[in-house]
Amino acid sequence: MQISITFKNIDSSDSLKTHTHEKFDKLDKMLDYPADAHIVLSVEKIRNIVDINLHCDKLKLFAKEESEKNMYAAIDALSDTVKLKIRKYKDKQRRHLAGDKQSIKINDMGLGSPEDLDG
Repeated sequence: MQISITFKNIDSSDSLKTHTHEKFDKLDKMLDYPADAHIVLSVEKIRNIVDINLHCDKLKLFAKEESEKNMYAAIDALSDTVKLKIRKYKDKQRRHLAGDKQSIKINDMGLGSPEDLDG
């Protein structure tokens, strides 16, 4: 994964860079193709904000997390959010390729399984 980090209203530090690389390099194993990630770390008053733009083949993600504690907590929360989004995308692709289109429609509407509709 190609990661570029931008600091906004905050001094760049090696510890933030290494923490960010450690968290998002783990997500690279979940992706099938090489990815480009642009991460922006910013501070506004007491809020620590982390944004990510992730581009990988057909997958394009944008996520934003903020924390009042510290920047490390915001980075951890963002990596968890991106991990869930990637897993959701891969599950959708897997169901679509399996040919079970009825389950995709029902799960997206939040109705449950196809057996719930029959009875």
